[in-house]
Formats: sequence, C-alpha cells, structure tokens
Amino acid sequence: MILSTTPAVDGYIIKEYKGIVTGETIIGANIVKDFFAGIRDVVGGRVSKYEQVLAQAKDTSMQEMVQRAEKMGANAVVGIDIDYETLGNGNSMLMVATSGTAVVIQQSTAVR
Repeated sequence: MILSTTPAVDGYIIKEYKGIVTGETIIGANIVKDFFAGIRDVVGGRVSKYEQVLAQAKDTSMQEMVQRAEKMGANAVVGIDIDYETLGNGNSMLMVATSGTAVVIQQSTAVR
C-alpha cells in the first residue's frame, strides 16, 4: 500500500477513485495520567514517553485507514491528513484521526 500526503504519486497514474477512508484512535485518560506521572522523563526539552504514545496512536490510526482502503480494493491512499484533537472532560483524552482518498494506481508508462 502506497501512502502519500500529496494528491498524486510521482511515476503513477490514478486509475480509479474508491472513496474517502479514515482511521481514528483515542488515547484514554489513563495514558494521559501516565504521561504526567512520567513527566520526569524529559530529555533536551522533549518528553519521550509522550512522543512514543503519540507515535503509537498515529500508527494505529494509519493502520485502520489502510485496512479500510484495502477492503475497498485500493492499492494506495493519497491526500492523507493527520489531525490531533483533545476530547473529554478537562481534555483528558487525545484523538488522532487520519483521512485520505483510497485509489487504485498504476505505474505510468509515459516517457519523461
């Protein structure tokens, strides 16, 4: 599966648009509490534990989006957008949402 934030993939042509696909992951209050409990893990102004949790949430959201694209018969997702939003009482949860357009692409045979 080819993934791109751009509306096209260099060297490929879009043969078919399958539709919009999304993936969502919500990090619950326990993760946020664990983050604040582990705030001591700051290296060079960065909080590595929080970065790891965010990366894992993004990866999970992307995987969900890819699975939905595969079910539609797509071999690529273009125009991918990743959003981070706080939710819940006192912003105690974080949602990572990904979206893009599932497409079928084919390698271009055009001479450049």
